[in-house]
Amino acid sequence: MKRVLVTGGAGFIGTHLCRRLLNEGCHVICLDNLFTGSEQNIALFRSNPDFEFVLHDIVNPYETTDIDEIYNLACPASPVHYQYDAIKTIKTAVMGVINMLDLAVKNRAKILQASTSEVYGDPVVHPQNESYWGNVNPIGPRSCYDEGKRCGETLCMDYHRQNGVCIKIIRIFNTYGPYMLPNDGRVVSNFIVQALQGEPITIYGTGEQTRSFQYVDDLIEGMIRMMNTENDFTGPINLGNPEEFTILDLARKVIEMTGSKSEVIFKPLPHDDPRQRKPDISLARKMLNWEPQISLDDGLGHVINYFKERC
Repeated sequence: MKRVLVTGGAGFIGTHLCRRLLNEGCHVICLDNLFTGSEQNIALFRSNPDFEFVLHDIVNPYETTDIDEIYNLACPASPVHYQYDAIKTIKTAVMGVINMLDLAVKNRAKILQASTSEVYGDPVVHPQNESYWGNVNPIGPRSCYDEGKRCGETLCMDYHRQNGVCIKIIRIFNTYGPYMLPNDGRVVSNFIVQALQGEPITIYGTGEQTRSFQYVDDLIEGMIRMMNTENDFTGPINLGNPEEFTILDLARKVIEMTGSKSEVIFKPLPHDDPRQRKPDISLARKMLNWEPQISLDDGLGHVINYFKERC
């Protein structure tokens, strides 16, 4: 039986990944410090003998044996949370990655690093492909996350070249789905919760900035396929939905789908917020035979139902 370590496994994406791996017959060790993760998310897995939960922060070394694969998802991913303690965020993104790479060396395990589209910063190339080096402010309020993730990719490649570690780097674009936190500051959860509660929909800037929105099940499929590629393929590879929407379009769609009477209000754009974000997924189509299958309307419907039960 394959033994898989998932760091950040009690978080939004980690919960979906743990479920998928358990359904595929893996033994899953879920590692999380519960900063943004929740034991409630993984409660259904507790009765499964092939599931272990370990309360641990990957800033500190973690020791275990007989691990075949590591999915490193541990790092707060929304501005509200990663800016709350910027120093802790970059420690997680750098020291935490070092600890997981050292663990991969000891176990001769494959490791998938969950990087981010934020490595492209406020891009001057559109859409973004993996050869683009990005346009990132290294000293801004978002840099703890942006530069932390960029350094994480550097570390992965150095461990691959110097120590022969089998690494897989994915760059995750905006992803949404059940188990998102209602207060995490991500645009999809923000809009849905505000609409369901009849509060004003808050748009930062003019709303003309664009994003692409990927349903979490599509992301998980891409992650599994990436981990299963040949050992000599390291990535990085974009995983995201190439359909592009303005933030204002998203707000109107959420209002329509929820039947909300919420009004749209506008506030100043946060510092260094990207104006455009859209993945070029040509490499994922070629190497993984992957592309998103779930439409924005279908995905939003699932998330609206999820939050209806919690708002």
